[in-house]
Amino acid sequence: MNKTLLLAAALALPVLGAGAAHATDTPATGAEPAWVNDARSVAAAMPPKLMQTLTAAIQQSGPTGAIGSCREEAPKMARAASEQTGWQIRRVSLKNRNPKAVPDDWERQTLESFDRSQATGADASQLERWDTVTENGQSVRRYMRALPTQAMCLQCHGKAEDLGAGVAQRLGQLYPDDRATGYSVGQIRGAMTLRQAVK
Repeated sequence: MNKTLLLAAALALPVLGAGAAHATDTPATGAEPAWVNDARSVAAAMPPKLMQTLTAAIQQSGPTGAIGSCREEAPKMARAASEQTGWQIRRVSLKNRNPKAVPDDWERQTLESFDRSQATGADASQLERWDTVTENGQSVRRYMRALPTQAMCLQCHGKAEDLGAGVAQRLGQLYPDDRATGYSVGQIRGAMTLRQAVK
């Protein structure tokens, strides 16, 4: 079966929990490629660090201050982690706030499959997907892990009644095309996405 058909088959299936996510390069034995655990570890390490930074910013200057912190610190953290790990790391969302967080086709298809899986009862915190794809003649490893919305996130990403004081106004100033509000706790906010060229 060629790569296109394998990818189509992968997208037609629900994404399952960690260790069970369908991937087109999984051998017939069901064993994960060795690189997946590395990608999983890198993706899992980023959100707690960001949450710690945002918690400190909220405590110091409230949710409006945390918006600026997230805007400045999250990209710095992703760049630093990319340099340290050899993975290109970023966050993407179907309802992005940062214009740079727009998913590419593979990421969009994956996010949509995450949403379908959550709608059928899957635990969003366990949703992941990996694959090895060809981009411009180069084999590239790709990995994504869903990011469920935490209670703290509602101050900047929740419904209108959940937003912190002054947040809507500040978002309008910094992100006039913001689409990243209206979330509930546990809903998939987006995903960590990693890519790495195969040497």
